[in-house]
Amino acid sequence: MAKETAPQSFPPGDEPFGLLVESVSDYAIVMLDPEGRVVTWNRGAERLVGYSRAEIIGRHASVCYTPEGIAGEAPAHGLRQAEGQGRFEDEGWRVRRDGSRFRANVVITAMRDAAQALVGYAMVMRDVSDRKHLEALEEQGRQLTEFMAMLAHELRNPLAPIRNATSIMAVSKETSPQIAWCREVIERQTSQLSRIVDDLLDVSRITRGQLAMKAEPMDLNVAAQRAIEASRPLIASRKHHLDVAIRAEAIPIHGDLTRITQVVANLLGNAAKYTAPGGRISLEVTTEGDRCVVRVRDNGGGIPPDLLGRVFDLFVQGERSLDRTEGGLGIGLTLARRIVDMHGGRLTAASAGAGQGSEFVVSLPRLSLRFTEPVDAGTAALDPAAVKRSILVVDDNVDSTSSLAMLLSLLGHDVATEHHGAAALERIRQQRPDLVFLDIGLPGMDGYEVARRVRELPEGRGMRIFAMTGYGQDEDRRKSFEAGFDGHLVKPVSAADLKAVLDGP
Repeated sequence: MAKETAPQSFPPGDEPFGLLVESVSDYAIVMLDPEGRVVTWNRGAERLVGYSRAEIIGRHASVCYTPEGIAGEAPAHGLRQAEGQGRFEDEGWRVRRDGSRFRANVVITAMRDAAQALVGYAMVMRDVSDRKHLEALEEQGRQLTEFMAMLAHELRNPLAPIRNATSIMAVSKETSPQIAWCREVIERQTSQLSRIVDDLLDVSRITRGQLAMKAEPMDLNVAAQRAIEASRPLIASRKHHLDVAIRAEAIPIHGDLTRITQVVANLLGNAAKYTAPGGRISLEVTTEGDRCVVRVRDNGGGIPPDLLGRVFDLFVQGERSLDRTEGGLGIGLTLARRIVDMHGGRLTAASAGAGQGSEFVVSLPRLSLRFTEPVDAGTAALDPAAVKRSILVVDDNVDSTSSLAMLLSLLGHDVATEHHGAAALERIRQQRPDLVFLDIGLPGMDGYEVARRVRELPEGRGMRIFAMTGYGQDEDRRKSFEAGFDGHLVKPVSAADLKAVLDGP
């Protein structure tokens, strides 16, 4: 057993330095003898490691190392490196007196006298557990973001041919009532799954503070009408009665039409899910002084008092039955409140209790201007082409390519298909189509590179090229426009977005 070394006293004149070292509480500042035994132990070391001076003086510094570190001779290695190179720095796990571990940054410096003889070591140690924890959280956040983007892409790809197939069925004039019913079911469920994917991505954006808004003067009635159209299939499937009270005149606000529509649709969807079949839902859009107000009421399950204060928290839901007939992930209301907050508004919830229905109220600042355009009449429908176009569809997903090509052909267009980037580029050179729907994730040459090369061709500069992809992040859209695309369509492409492209110049 090593002989314990007495605490070192500071030579005359060094007392101020010793007082300084002793006063540092955020860093462990320790002096070791040439064999690595503790000679001095400051207040920071006591706080960080847990040993008092009486307990630690004379013991080897390896007492702070983990068993696996000792087995790997880490303490001796650190001293040898400091002796040979003058300084050694390490970051790793250390052990406190109570056995708990912490992440530490440790610097060991060799101390030598005037004759360059080794007289000991100065060891400075600080706890970096919080920093490492933060770095780990940031890395987890980055990985989650990448996973969510990939998940959305993988879910959107199979949704695209499903939506194309339902559009083909809608365009076809010879459809039995049974087939029409099947098409409506598929459309409803496809739309629901698309909304879930979008909500998941929005939650990821919220956690990173990157939920983007494109605010401009808009009519709140337009958002309400669009939300009604989006929610009507779910409301109809639950056999609810929807009362709508919307003023004839426009209600101006400064906002993002897509996001405000999302808010109202989420509130209507929430009411539909938590109201028993055959219930009543009401939507009112009005003004109150300098505020524009949307009220959504239902006579459904209500909100218990203990849940009312947490109803807007992420992933919070009311009590669910095992069959989960209400559905959802508990993120719609969180998104709705965040969007309203970002518009300078308020979203509140009220309920008399379980079984007594609920009311959600959106209040937004009113904009002082007049609109002369009428209220939005609803969603677009695909009609036979007024102008016949030559179109190239490029996608490595065969079902997606074939279904969109069939739909466009039924609408009266001349359509060709390709599944690889290089083949698509050669087809464009030979046929010079009016319009190209181009997937991004193609094998070999990706869609970005195809678009860039097309724009370098004399005949490609005026060609209309639209990205058609499962990647829908802001960064993906930016890269598309930089590559030369005219637009970025996210799968599954809605009838309205497809109609806007086909009816374009």
